Amino acid sequence: MLPRSSRPIRPLQQHSLPRRPLPPGSPLIGRPADSEARGQAGAGGTALRLQRLWTNCRPQSLKFRPVFNIEVYAAGMANARSLAEGDKGTVFVGSRLVGNVYAVANKDGKRSVKVLASGLHRPNGVAFRNGTLYIAELSKVSKIDKVEDSLDSPPKLTMIYDNLPKDEAHGWKFIAIGPDNKLYVPVGQPGNNVLHDDAHGQIRRMNLDGTNVEVVARGVRNTVGFDWNPETKQLYFTDNGRDWMSEDVPQDELNRVTKVGEHFGAPYCLQGNIADPEFGWGHSCSEFTPPVGLMGPHSASLGMRFYTGSMFPKSYKNAIIVARHGSWNRSKKVGGDVVVVKLNKDGTVKSMEPLITGFLEDNKYIGRPVDVMQMKDGSLLVSDDWNGAVYRVTYGKPKVAGAVSGRDASLRAKRSNP
Repeated sequence: MLPRSSRPIRPLQQHSLPRRPLPPGSPLIGRPADSEARGQAGAGGTALRLQRLWTNCRPQSLKFRPVFNIEVYAAGMANARSLAEGDKGTVFVGSRLVGNVYAVANKDGKRSVKVLASGLHRPNGVAFRNGTLYIAELSKVSKIDKVEDSLDSPPKLTMIYDNLPKDEAHGWKFIAIGPDNKLYVPVGQPGNNVLHDDAHGQIRRMNLDGTNVEVVARGVRNTVGFDWNPETKQLYFTDNGRDWMSEDVPQDELNRVTKVGEHFGAPYCLQGNIADPEFGWGHSCSEFTPPVGLMGPHSASLGMRFYTGSMFPKSYKNAIIVARHGSWNRSKKVGGDVVVVKLNKDGTVKSMEPLITGFLEDNKYIGRPVDVMQMKDGSLLVSDDWNGAVYRVTYGKPKVAGAVSGRDASLRAKRSNP
């Protein structure tokens, strides 16, 4: 777990809006007016607008632990984001900016990328259960039944739930199906850190047909990744901290739901121990459930999975593997890596250590990991929306041509126009 910063928090009176009005929910709302902060936001905006799309990636500048190997599993998927695996080995990949859902099909040992659906609005979230693919757009969830039987001519999506806000800010969704066979859908705050209505800042769950909806967690600013502890069945989720308070606080959170309806602090309390300078008045952080671990300031901790396979060393069993997308408005970037979070027996964080680094070079991104997913054979997939690619990580002697192993491996990419 990263150490908490002792640097002073920027005073509230320095928070001022730019002269030009910003659209509702803009990530620049609340940005300090000083030139340093303006520069930070400008650098990050380039990445978020996907002005660079690299394909045909060769992972030769990524650094990872010895005996781990990495290869490009599939490329050519603009803005590749959330991952799900089908019963027949198809890997489904959502996107946020381009409106596509991709299918990476496996046939006779060869992989091919197909556009399964297009023209969707922020189809970030994908989940799979019993032959059906669930797709979360900004304000609705749909499904495709028997999807692996019709990859070349998929039917139209069937909407199952549309009672969701239409706010663009934090509106894209990660979804997953829990051990209770229910679909979990988050709704982020409609802005940086705002007082909101009862429809935002939460995680909901519902039956797979979209009925019997209930809120299982509140005080959630923006989660883009969650999974269930294989031993306790408790839900763990990453949550991104607010911007423009300080470069060093608050940190992103790793949270655990122990009972339905818990409140995790947003917008009143940050990282479990800091009252928000605007909305914390009259509240104590003791009112809310604290995080089980901190994930670094503005690190954009996104997709996470408990590792339950047998390919990796025993020390990884039931540890959490997290993709940290990387900061976008911090002068010295943090994140841009994949880390392993190991837990104590009581379910709190024991340690956090790197698994894959090298996406960040000279304070600039050459890749940005978004989601991780364990495959049936115990290998790990990592999506990268910057390069439009998915990588596969294995352990042991390389068995795949083109795989790169060793601590000095690195990512090279041939640029192409977006």
